[in-house]
Amino acid sequence: MGVEEDVLSSIESNKTMLADLEKDVWNHPQIGFHEDYAAKLLSKVLEEAGFRMQRGVAELPTAFVAEWGSGAPVIGILGEYDALPGMSQKVQAQKEPTQEGGAGHACGHNLLGVGGLGAALALKHAMEKDGVKGTIRYYGCPAEETLIGKVFMARAGLFNDLDAALSWHPFYANTVWNSQSMAMNSFKLNFHGVSAHAANAPHLGRSALDGVMLTDVGVNFMREHMTTDARIHCVVTHGGEAPNIVPSYAQVWYYVRAPKRPQVDELYQRLLRVAKGATLMTDTTNDVELIAGCYDYLPNQVIGQVIARRMKQVGPPEFDETDLAFARELRDSVPPEQVEGTLTAYRKTREDLGDPLSDTVLDDVGSFTRGEITAGSTDVGDVSYVTPTGQFTTCCLPLGVAIHSWQSCASTGSGIGAKGMMLAAKVLALTGLDLLTSPNLVKAAGEEFAKAISGKEYVSPLPEGLQPPKA
Repeated sequence: MGVEEDVLSSIESNKTMLADLEKDVWNHPQIGFHEDYAAKLLSKVLEEAGFRMQRGVAELPTAFVAEWGSGAPVIGILGEYDALPGMSQKVQAQKEPTQEGGAGHACGHNLLGVGGLGAALALKHAMEKDGVKGTIRYYGCPAEETLIGKVFMARAGLFNDLDAALSWHPFYANTVWNSQSMAMNSFKLNFHGVSAHAANAPHLGRSALDGVMLTDVGVNFMREHMTTDARIHCVVTHGGEAPNIVPSYAQVWYYVRAPKRPQVDELYQRLLRVAKGATLMTDTTNDVELIAGCYDYLPNQVIGQVIARRMKQVGPPEFDETDLAFARELRDSVPPEQVEGTLTAYRKTREDLGDPLSDTVLDDVGSFTRGEITAGSTDVGDVSYVTPTGQFTTCCLPLGVAIHSWQSCASTGSGIGAKGMMLAAKVLALTGLDLLTSPNLVKAAGEEFAKAISGKEYVSPLPEGLQPPKA
């Protein structure tokens, strides 16, 4: 049996264990920086398999690094395991939470983290049995949903000596993620004024809410004079206590997104100046609370080509009639226009994609195509500006089902998600094997990376004084 067969047979032999593991994580959903259960569970499996462990890295209690082997090349596999608040859902086609108001894995990070773990175990097995040289690392990354875990880890230099990093994400299509994502800043503006009776003595008050509202008016005018790819969205998280009290405190929460990090930095500073102007108009003050900042994702085409070849070799997940029947129910629970919208976004027909589940491996698919910009953001972007990075998606959701929905949570806890995860584990492991055994491939990926960043050193978007939250 060759080394490739050893990798694949290792994953197959661990199939039941991996399925049980991801379902255990799914059954114990915890939001970012509170993923104690998943972090302990996954790190224990890796430690018992012989990996060298570093826990609590980057001062993050639920972050860890597991390492096997020595020397170059050093290949990293990124794992995530945080859930989303309020997304609790049973594995069924009717909306019903497992725990009212509880968290749920509506983004499939239970699958993401365990799929990467399966690949790491398979590579270790092959390295031991077949004498493959190099180092593999599994990164336990918390708080991706708030776009901050890997940013703290990147700031701490945890990815600096990697020759390449690999990741994946549960989605609908089986394809390489060749597009870039949006860079982003998440921040809150806290306005402070003076309270007074709104009818009896309004002249004595200085409304913090007026500061918030005038800021948003200014931002609306600002939208006319920024790149059309950029996005600014917000919610007012605190607007006052009652209409007859001039609010002494108000808060607005903004996301600023743009295709490139420097564009975010510029828009962020412009918005802060707008807010400053609002304080002058209302005789109030404000302070800024930066919550998260991340880079755009920079896909490495050299690694992407390897991923595409390996994905075609393994083939799409083999869903059975039980999977298909459940997928049809979930698909039919969303509006028809949402299904059509998915087809439009992927720029494919139902026959091309597969309905209700993707039954093919696609080279180019809509917004994931090279040169495209996906509307969302991910902290994998920060890793991609430190080391050559490749990622892909596999079918873990039915056609039309959106991530961050109750239907998605139901699917990621079902056999559909488990089968998509197994494909991901195999593709990650085989791609990792290629990088470990092909010096020219690592060199080519590095050369592409150096050209893409034009020699610019990664600078963390987080201010120096911003510290990780304490448990």
